[in-house]
Amino acid sequence: QLQLVESGGDLVQPGGSLRLSCAASGFTLDYYTIAWFRQAPGKEREGVSCISAAGASTNYADSVKGRFTISRDNAKNTAYLQMNSLKPEDTAAYYCAADRFSAPCGSDWEGNPHEYSYWGQGTRVTVSS
Repeated sequence: QLQLVESGGDLVQPGGSLRLSCAASGFTLDYYTIAWFRQAPGKEREGVSCISAAGASTNYADSVKGRFTISRDNAKNTAYLQMNSLKPEDTAAYYCAADRFSAPCGSDWEGNPHEYSYWGQGTRVTVSS
């Protein structure tokens, strides 16, 4: 069974850091683009970041550029999202997603969730003092 499992969400103070993990099982992530999305209550799901299969290309939403870093370790079949300088507006459920054929991670990446075939169940990030 193909599965993505996120972890690492927590309650953190503004300015703090968290690292989210996305572990795959039932398939190898080597050939898949990975993306992180987030969804705050009452808002649409938005693309946060993506990383190409080989890790050569990454993209970020303007709202997180310079603060978040996406990475992957194909040997561990896991992707990560390092989040620094967290703000209250980063509060959301964070989801990782993967796709092999329909979700390139080029400079024109728009973070369209419909391009991704596989999704995790989400992990909650709350930024509050």
